[in-house]
Amino acid sequence: MSWRLAALVALASFAGAARAARAQDERTAQQIAREVIPDVERAVGLKFRRPPVIAVRSRDQLRGYLSRELAEQLPPRDMAAIERTYRLFGLIPDTMDLRRLMLDLLTEQVAGYYDPDSSALFVVRGADPLVVKLIMAHELVHALQDEYTSLNAILKLHRQNDRQMAGQAVAEGQATLASIEALAPGSDVDDVLGNWDQVRRVIRAQRASMPVFAAAPPIIQEGLLFPYLAGAQFMRDFDARRSRPDEEPYGDRMPISTAQVLHPHVYTSHQVPERLGFAGLSARDTLVYDDDFGEFETRVALLTWGVDTAVAVAAAMGWNGDRYEVLGTPAGSAVLWVTAWTTPADAAEFARALVAGWARRTGVAAPAGDGAEYGAGSGARRWRVERLVLRGASVVRLVDAPARWSGWARLPGVTLARSAR
Repeated sequence: MSWRLAALVALASFAGAARAARAQDERTAQQIAREVIPDVERAVGLKFRRPPVIAVRSRDQLRGYLSRELAEQLPPRDMAAIERTYRLFGLIPDTMDLRRLMLDLLTEQVAGYYDPDSSALFVVRGADPLVVKLIMAHELVHALQDEYTSLNAILKLHRQNDRQMAGQAVAEGQATLASIEALAPGSDVDDVLGNWDQVRRVIRAQRASMPVFAAAPPIIQEGLLFPYLAGAQFMRDFDARRSRPDEEPYGDRMPISTAQVLHPHVYTSHQVPERLGFAGLSARDTLVYDDDFGEFETRVALLTWGVDTAVAVAAAMGWNGDRYEVLGTPAGSAVLWVTAWTTPADAAEFARALVAGWARRTGVAAPAGDGAEYGAGSGARRWRVERLVLRGASVVRLVDAPARWSGWARLPGVTLARSAR
């Protein structure tokens, strides 16, 4: 879901360090910025047309800013719909207040941020000077990016979760690599970043200083880490393929899916996901929320439902588009999710993993077998997973709804429109 403020969050393995009680005044922050700007320009390969304004804010001011940004990006009605959606998909506990979690999490993690609306860079008062220098370098990269492409165009995409996450991966991946190169030229990025498991170990070791992050569900944790770690790898691959020193992954070169971020061949072949949807909804049913997961969050969802890591990663590969809808019906909430796959084998592999995961998620096992359709029911609710072929595309559809839902008599159709970039 497009609730992220990823452009504001410092990489956990760096910025999760303790907050020092040392005051940070604007003069000191501005001096650090002047020292770091030439190194950032060198690392990115671009020049500032006009450096950003540098200011210092208290942690209370930070929380107020984050609260306003969260309310702007996700008004209360949208936040409630996303929370309902996450609960129905079993991605967060039924008792979790998603808005409060996000606000507490960002307040815990953020030590500085670049604001695209005001083109200003803010440092949180009381942060350790060493942390400030790292944050300053990272956020100065965002300020530089914003002069050459619109960060707001990435951050404020509406119900295009996967495309937004891909754009954030470019922004955060470039900022992560460039800030390391700016402050430690020639360093081995692998030694600094490590890998997913290493970052998770760092997080576990810092549970006392990052309790909100450490306790967050996987869909939240992984979604916040993805732009930095997968984005950094994407940028390393992009840098290795540059045909010109000033070539940047902006505009038409911006990846449009997490599949393009994760797999260089999907990016270089310009593979565009299918545009999927539903038709024939009953007039008695109302749309609560719709969006997409993308390859990465499809993988995280399978993991959340208890699918083995290697199986979940393999099952999500071959993703070629998806769309879900949550419906309010007279009988209760209904979930529709349709995914497109590159090959029939990819679709079959995903369907098997989805059936296994959804059975664990609901506690209702599907009949054994490897057919084109699986279904199960527990009295109050029913669910069904089926493989379809639509205009030559291999498709998997999940429906989970009350047993009394009128839509079971005639399921909503799946629509597919060939995508342009």
